[in-house]
Amino acid sequence: MSIAKPRVFTGWHMTTILVSFFAVVMAVNFTMARMAISTFGGTVVDNSYVASQNYNIWLNAADRQDRLGWQVVARLDSERHILVSVEKNGAALDGVRASGDALHPLGRKEDQALTFVTVGDGELRSKEALPQGRWNVQLALRKSADIFHLREPLQ
Repeated sequence: MSIAKPRVFTGWHMTTILVSFFAVVMAVNFTMARMAISTFGGTVVDNSYVASQNYNIWLNAADRQDRLGWQVVARLDSERHILVSVEKNGAALDGVRASGDALHPLGRKEDQALTFVTVGDGELRSKEALPQGRWNVQLALRKSADIFHLREPLQ
């Protein structure tokens, strides 16, 4: 009977293991980086220090808006037009004008400029219908010198 010789672990074996290991690591890293870049929708602010300088201004504007006492609700109708209802103290608020934009959250679709027409009883309807998908709607509602800003996700 012959006894089998034990296999020798050589430098080529170690080289194959190291190259294979790093090839897998690099493939995973490149795949994850590509996925991250393709879904990145941008920054909220370009410079956080500069944005922080306006923080008190934003708080004061939010306080003024709260003091208006408006209750604003935005929703989509069956044809994907935006309906905005505006109330104050439980009653419809007439004479409100609105304008705004619809932004795709990941920036994959073009922004949509929005114009509104009054449909009665404190309700406004966008002339433009939104394409299918998820949208962030930014609206500015005005009545005389009063301005109400609304940012609402719609789907």
